Amino acid sequence: MDDVTEVRPGVHLVHGSDTNWVILTEGDAVTLVDTGYPGDREQVIASLEAVGRRPEDLTAILITHAHADHLGSAEYLGRTYGVPVLMRPEEVPHARREFLHQVTPGQILRNAWRPGVLPWAVRVLRSGGTADVKVPQAEAFPSPLDVPGRPVPVHTPGHTRGHCAYHLPESGVLITGDALITGHPTSRVQGPQMLARMFHHDWDGALNALDVLADRDAEILLPGHGPAHEGSPAAAADQARRVSA
Repeated sequence: MDDVTEVRPGVHLVHGSDTNWVILTEGDAVTLVDTGYPGDREQVIASLEAVGRRPEDLTAILITHAHADHLGSAEYLGRTYGVPVLMRPEEVPHARREFLHQVTPGQILRNAWRPGVLPWAVRVLRSGGTADVKVPQAEAFPSPLDVPGRPVPVHTPGHTRGHCAYHLPESGVLITGDALITGHPTSRVQGPQMLARMFHHDWDGALNALDVLADRDAEILLPGHGPAHEGSPAAAADQARRVSA
């Protein structure tokens, strides 16, 4: 698949419909980080097959945050293949839809004048972005987290209360989720940046999350939106802050 790139041995970035997910392989076992929109389900399964694995090989599904474009197939995969769906404890009730911190239709309408917002909103509808994606079986990951790929959770609240990046120290990779991205249909900027303010639950917290990412030692950033970025998290965070200003 052209949308699957092995950025490091056993670390694969997959581009879905406006959202990325990451596949971590270790022997025959697999960790899936995020699951795209509901409409990405067939592509998620195809991406596992593209790296020589099957959904039956999944050991864990890790979630950066419980927005529909990252949680889309988590409930289905977890239920069908008996895979735990894991995330920060603060994000569990969000995934179970005990509350919802996500951009509202009203916010989208108020920002409809911005370039790219309306075409993006249409694609959201086509990708199942308004579907019920709650994950009743969502649970907090244990500490320490011992799953294929050896990801280290990095709490980065702001985009959502329990947003979590994942650091792969052995591979020099940092999975940033939506705390730091490199492109989005609603943005005319390429490279490290933040999502528009309307997408964040807590803007000040989202800015502080950049400092948390900057402290990590990595060479490649894998964002929730946009292409992989080579460079230090500190430099990327500094650029994202400048762009957002």
